[in-house]
Amino acid sequence: MLIVAALGGNALLKRGQPLTAENQRGNVRRAAQALALLIEAGHRLVVTHGNGPQVGLLALQAAAGPADGAYPLDVLGAESEGMIGYLIEQELANLLRATAIATLLTQTRVDPEDAAFGRPTKPIGPVYDESTAQHLSAARSWRIARDGAAWRRVVPSPRPIQILEARVIALLVEQGVTVICAGGGGIPVVERPDGSLAGVEAVVDKDSASALLARELQADLLLMLTDVDAVYSGYGTPAERAIRRTAPADLVIEDFPAGSMGPKVAAAKEFALGTGRPAAIGRLDDALWVVRGERGTWIDVPDSSEERGGAR
Repeated sequence: MLIVAALGGNALLKRGQPLTAENQRGNVRRAAQALALLIEAGHRLVVTHGNGPQVGLLALQAAAGPADGAYPLDVLGAESEGMIGYLIEQELANLLRATAIATLLTQTRVDPEDAAFGRPTKPIGPVYDESTAQHLSAARSWRIARDGAAWRRVVPSPRPIQILEARVIALLVEQGVTVICAGGGGIPVVERPDGSLAGVEAVVDKDSASALLARELQADLLLMLTDVDAVYSGYGTPAERAIRRTAPADLVIEDFPAGSMGPKVAAAKEFALGTGRPAAIGRLDDALWVVRGERGTWIDVPDSSEERGGAR
């Protein structure tokens, strides 16, 4: 199968863990081990990943320098995509010496009139207590919002319209290359009236961009890997239960936390309804077993597995 595998933030940094090169390397090594099992099982793989903590750290570093030396979010997104892609590519190559692997900087086109530009919701960077967050907001003109028990900077997250390098990615996949791309949702760009492109101050949601890329590549499976073993109904309540297999029409996005599982469920539902192919959500370490349908949550259009000849 051709699988678009989206690595959640936990693949690079666990909540509360210092954002050091050593921690990132260790977490990426663990992620590479899980991905390598999929490739060794004969699947073709396109890997996407988040970048929220990393792009936020780069923005902090830029803000600490000269006022005229700060870079906009699209450039910082490109920096983080290259940095994280390098780590994933190297760790995968260390495990799979005979596999061709490439990291591709990826631009994602968004609508300049998207309402998200006036309503920042995407958390980036470190977490803060409320007092520190309020101080930084005033000092740096940041928008901040609660993220669990802490506070983080939030930036616009417009809906992705097109992955501009999708054709190049498809060509690489056809040649047997494992591609790492669309990091952090891709570098957000808009199209000017003359057809030229320009970067914008935003961070595209990784799950939504991954679903779009999976559709454009006609992938057999959208796989979203996180730090929970499945999607749960009533999560955190006495009535919680794991959803092992469901139809996209049975999922109500509002039933899932907006800052964590909600975007994954929305992306999975959109991909399954738009293509008739399945999406799956599960724990990173369980990746191979999630693909086999033995763990995690499968979101599948009824009877589509039979039409695929039992691909799972």
